[in-house]
Amino acid sequence: MEIEIREMEDTRGSFILKNSSPAMANALRRTMLTDIPKMAIDKVEFHLGPIMVDDKEYESVTPLFDEIVAHRLGMVPVPTDYDLFTFQKDCSCGGEGCPSCTIMYSLNKIGPCTVLSGDMVPLGNPDLAVKDQFIPIVELTDGQAVLIYATAVMGTAKEHVKWQAAFGVGYKYMPNVSIDESRAGDPDTLDCMRVCPRGVFEVKNGKLKVRDVLNCGMCRECEVVSHGAVRLDPDETSFYFRYETDGSLTAKQVLDKAMDILSKQSSGMFSDLDE
Repeated sequence: MEIEIREMEDTRGSFILKNSSPAMANALRRTMLTDIPKMAIDKVEFHLGPIMVDDKEYESVTPLFDEIVAHRLGMVPVPTDYDLFTFQKDCSCGGEGCPSCTIMYSLNKIGPCTVLSGDMVPLGNPDLAVKDQFIPIVELTDGQAVLIYATAVMGTAKEHVKWQAAFGVGYKYMPNVSIDESRAGDPDTLDCMRVCPRGVFEVKNGKLKVRDVLNCGMCRECEVVSHGAVRLDPDETSFYFRYETDGSLTAKQVLDKAMDILSKQSSGMFSDLDE
């Protein structure tokens, strides 16, 4: 099995999985969607009662129910560093909560304003500040305020979608597009450029050429209009993957972690079989 990286940005990536099988491609997709550990806010404490700021009293209330605000905070992407944090169940603190398994955030705002994700202040390490600073949480009117303490812990999407690091993970067979050179200049063959909805083809020196095979959606319109001069055969051993992340992990971290998880699962399975 080989992986050819096509694009690897902070929050999106694409690659080609070669010399593999549909079963392995699906296992990789499922792992990226559900098994990647990440930090997310799991506990939210709201201050009750009046809040005094500069001798002015604010009411500790928002237009939304506390449960909705807590849910929105849970969906905010929290930075994840595997060198700093582990699962609470595996932590030396026994799950009570410590700097090795939890991140504490404070949120203290007075209205009128829009409370944003960037208003969440990490207690301790400033490097753990939320990267996406402009996610709206709730709108406060004059006289309203919020004082919140939120705790982030590590989990996976098998428990809740707030721990899902990768989104839109999809793959397709790598298309093999071949053109009969003896008919590459025929009017019907050249018409493939017009009917192709994905811009796969281009015309050079009066002949049809493949411009970007990865754009091919395998609709086979090119085969129809060219009367067989263009052939499309999917490669059942190669798969083109595209995906995005929520920003808590980079696209490269997601792929590396998914491959590491699959490798350990495979090793464990073979060990059990040997026993």
